[in-house]
Amino acid sequence: MTSPESQSPAPQPPEPESKDRVYRSVPAIAGGVLLLAIAGWLGIDAVISGEGRTPWMALAVLILIVPLVVAFTLRPAVYAGDDRLRIRNPFRVIVLPWGQVASLKSAYSNEVLTESGAKYQLWAVPVSLRARKKAARSEMRATAQARREMGRDEGRGSALGMRAGLGQGLGGGPVSDGPVRAETDRIMDELRGLHEARHRAETAQGEVTVRWAYEVVGPAVAGALLVLILLVVG
Repeated sequence: MTSPESQSPAPQPPEPESKDRVYRSVPAIAGGVLLLAIAGWLGIDAVISGEGRTPWMALAVLILIVPLVVAFTLRPAVYAGDDRLRIRNPFRVIVLPWGQVASLKSAYSNEVLTESGAKYQLWAVPVSLRARKKAARSEMRATAQARREMGRDEGRGSALGMRAGLGQGLGGGPVSDGPVRAETDRIMDELRGLHEARHRAETAQGEVTVRWAYEVVGPAVAGALLVLILLVVG
């Protein structure tokens, strides 16, 4: 019989791999689906019911428009992992190890700058000036409310001590978790935090790679050529 000491240890289950955080623009996806539905409805109707060169022109326009709509609405995404940032833009896929990222910039667009000076736009994280203004107004209202609550509590005197004893704190009002930020600005804050935590990691080093999305460029160019040929032929 084999003693318990001589038995081989049970194999350990593999550690789960960390999943990338995925960021996409919901309004862009909704708009893209709507545009594809309209283009498909009009285009297919023209192909079926059209006469002469109309069906061919409608088909060529569909071949041109559909890849472009997909490229600018459904395709853009940002994948943030522990070791790299992968940016899927309309016509390119850029893979940036965190060690190659110099900074993430937000102005009128969200961009990532590399150590070599290259700049890539984050199409999937568009800047909304309207959302920024809305967040700024919410922050001003929250600050004003906090000041009003603090003024009331200062005038209550001994009631504050009773609240403190009950564990409710001296503030009396809701405690803010931080400044109010627009959604895309919060996303950029998360990406900056991940970059700060991982840019010196050994597994986050490597070269920047850029690949053109020929699966989008090819059909769009083919559709444009078909439209041009049909227009020239007359």
